[in-house]
Amino acid sequence: MENQIESLAELKNLAETEKGLLIYFYSDRCAPCLSLRPKVAQMVADDFEGLKLVFINSEQKPEIPAHFGVFANPSIIVFFEGKEFRRYSKYISISELGGDIDRVYKMVFE
Repeated sequence: MENQIESLAELKNLAETEKGLLIYFYSDRCAPCLSLRPKVAQMVADDFEGLKLVFINSEQKPEIPAHFGVFANPSIIVFFEGKEFRRYSKYISISELGGDIDRVYKMVFE
């Protein structure tokens, strides 16, 4: 899968160096994860092209979600300028996610 993260060190580096980062935690055995993933990817591509989108398979790399205190799938953590902005878990609304990101995204990227 594109943008798949394989190590905690790699993810920490991205969180510190990217102006904006959206981390998507998922499991291949999670139906909501599979249906939400393309919607999140499309939203980022259409509306937030400066935001780096990465995926973490929580079953294959359990140490990464554990480090971030993520215990449910799907979960999303958004970082701006190295700081956690917001996190979402389980029941995630694309319109709410986009609306929350929009204001801060404009301040950081424009």
